[in-house]
Amino acid sequence: MRRSSLRKTAMTDDRPVDIGLNASSTRPYDPFDPAQIEALIGTAKTYLHEIGIRFEPGTEADTLFAAAGCSVGEDGVVQIPPRVVDAALDSCARSTRLWDRDGRSAIDIDARHTWFMPGMTCIKVPDLETGALRDSTCDDLATIARIADGLPNIDAVCVACKDVPNSSLSGEIGEFLCLIENTTKPLEYLCEQTAALEAAIEMAARLRGGREELAAKPYFLHLVTPLPVNFAASHIEQILVGVRAGVPLSVGTLAIGGASSPITVAGCIAQCLATDLAALVLGQLARPGAFCIGSSNGYFMEAATGGIGSNTQLMLGEQMICQCRRHLGLPSFTGIGGDAKSPRFDQDAVWEISTLMTQQFFTRPATCDYLGSIDQGLTFSLHALLLCHDLAGMLRQLWQGAGFDREGLAYDVMADVGPFGHFLGHTHTAAHCREANWTSAYFGANAPLSTNDVPAQTLFARIDADLRERLRAEPCAPLPADLRAALSEIHHRYSVEEPQ
Repeated sequence: MRRSSLRKTAMTDDRPVDIGLNASSTRPYDPFDPAQIEALIGTAKTYLHEIGIRFEPGTEADTLFAAAGCSVGEDGVVQIPPRVVDAALDSCARSTRLWDRDGRSAIDIDARHTWFMPGMTCIKVPDLETGALRDSTCDDLATIARIADGLPNIDAVCVACKDVPNSSLSGEIGEFLCLIENTTKPLEYLCEQTAALEAAIEMAARLRGGREELAAKPYFLHLVTPLPVNFAASHIEQILVGVRAGVPLSVGTLAIGGASSPITVAGCIAQCLATDLAALVLGQLARPGAFCIGSSNGYFMEAATGGIGSNTQLMLGEQMICQCRRHLGLPSFTGIGGDAKSPRFDQDAVWEISTLMTQQFFTRPATCDYLGSIDQGLTFSLHALLLCHDLAGMLRQLWQGAGFDREGLAYDVMADVGPFGHFLGHTHTAAHCREANWTSAYFGANAPLSTNDVPAQTLFARIDADLRERLRAEPCAPLPADLRAALSEIHHRYSVEEPQ
């Protein structure tokens, strides 16, 4: 199998290749009245001013907020005036660029492109030989990264699963090193401990040739995941460390309507936006002009079971928050496209993945980075990832739109054929028969029909055959030995310094 190149789906220094562009010939879907969106944003700002957000006291955030004119309580509750929020919105970067391992190709993270990534921090995988669920390991993360590296519609690679047997600072740093070794694509990173982020920054700077070079060509987007309206010290530290190093940040919570947030869709999203705006303000106070964007998503408690459910609320919430961010000129990040609540990759998962992936056509997030995650985020499925990759190709074809020029409208052809002819042998048909066509690996011409000779395999069997072939593909180019040794030394040094 010939490996794909990031350049097919990215920006290069000398030539834009806008495969990720989602805002050229088709328009985003804004289902809510602008006055409703302004009311949502206004409610979030009022929350920040009158109720406040808790930032664990005793960190540098206390000083930063107080100096900006915010009220900082002894309990850590910070009340942020609207003028401070507006100033932060004015100064924050609306876009950033993530560069690949070699620093030659990049993807633009903004409100006009959508990029697809596998993830995020699952702790189980189905064994590829037996199908039985087991704890995920660093070897599993390496396999996922290698598969993702060869998928042309996967644009960057995340910490798709955790190294569960090594749940420590050393393990978290090892996950970042694992990604560097097994894919050339840009990265998303998420960790619990600030020291792991510091190690990742040092590794990325060593890869780039220095910290200034890393800031000029960021290698990874870092994810920070506070609780709703509540930032722990580690979240605060990671925001401050990240923005000061020039690392792009996505800061967001996963709110549960009816549990950690209001049960109503608008109420849940308003609280999510308050969390987002608080993170954005802290990022700007630490480094004006930084790319530190909120990325919260609203999930909802299902009344009948008490579990996370209700796709209609979930989809409405995503439509709502993505429109709010577009209204503010900010990119969106989402975790609902490409994942499924189903505990295994089955018919339920296929329905849910297909439904939520299709919604990305309308909501147009900057990143869709939970591809392959099933069982409510606990399990990573390579089979699910391959389905998501195929559906990402469908979305990209849809975003290209249709032609409305003379050739596209085809009036001359219709006049030529008239009411008594046909179009089968017409040169226009031959010239355009593959236009606006989704070249699917599993559907269309590759699906078994009663009118073709494609083997009568189930969808799972077709995906599994593709996966087995991809597992035999050659890995990406290895790191130079001296660079690999330097990164290993950083890993070892931070692991030795791990607090007991």
